[in-house]
Amino acid sequence: MLEPEKIRNRKLAEQVIKGLTSRNMEAQFVETKEAALKAALELIPEGATVSWGGVQSAHEIGLIKAVKEGNYVVLDREGEQDPIKRAEIEKKVYTECDYFLASANGMSESGVIVNVDGNSNRVSAFAYGPKHVIVIVGMNKVVHSEEDAYNRAKYIAAPINAQRFGLDTPCAKFGKCADCKHEQCICCEILITRYSRHKGRIKVILVNDNLGF
Repeated sequence: MLEPEKIRNRKLAEQVIKGLTSRNMEAQFVETKEAALKAALELIPEGATVSWGGVQSAHEIGLIKAVKEGNYVVLDREGEQDPIKRAEIEKKVYTECDYFLASANGMSESGVIVNVDGNSNRVSAFAYGPKHVIVIVGMNKVVHSEEDAYNRAKYIAAPINAQRFGLDTPCAKFGKCADCKHEQCICCEILITRYSRHKGRIKVILVNDNLGF
C-alpha cells in the first residue's frame, strides 16, 4: 500500500470510528497486521472460549494460529472433518463461545457492517449468541455508503470467495453476480449490522492494510 493511501486511511478511520461508536460498538485503528494481532489478543483473556466463521482477515494477521496455539478453549469447526461433529461444534458457538472472530465483506464510512454468507453460521453468530464479537477489518473494505458496502459484499467479495471455495456458481464461472438460486449459492443470507443493542459486544479493529476479500 502506498503512503498516500495510508494517510488517507488514517484520516478516514477517524470518521469510521465515530460512526461505529455511535452504533454502540467499540473501535480502534492500527497501522499493521502485527499491531492488529496484538490488539486482538489483548481483548481475549486466557482461558476464554474462542471460535470463528470463515474469516480470511483473522488468518492473515495470524490471529487464528495464535488462538490455536494459546491458552484458550477453541471451538474449531474448520478442523473437523466429521459432518456430525462439525455441526455440534457450530451449535456450541451460540451457547459457549466467549469471543467470536469475524470480519466484514463491506463497511460504510458511517460504520454499517455488511456480510454475506452461504451456510449462515458466520452471520448468525455475528448477530446473536457469542458474548463478544471481534471484527478484523482492512481499510480496503471501507466504502462510502451502506449501499456501496452491500454492493462490495455481493459483487466483489462473493465471486472471489466462490473461487476460493471452488464452487460451481455463476459468479465463480463468470466473475460477476447473476443473482442466482444455485444450490451452492454463497449469498443465501445478508446481514446488515447497523447498531449493537448490547454496548461494546462488537469490537472492531480497523487495519491500515488490505485484508481479506
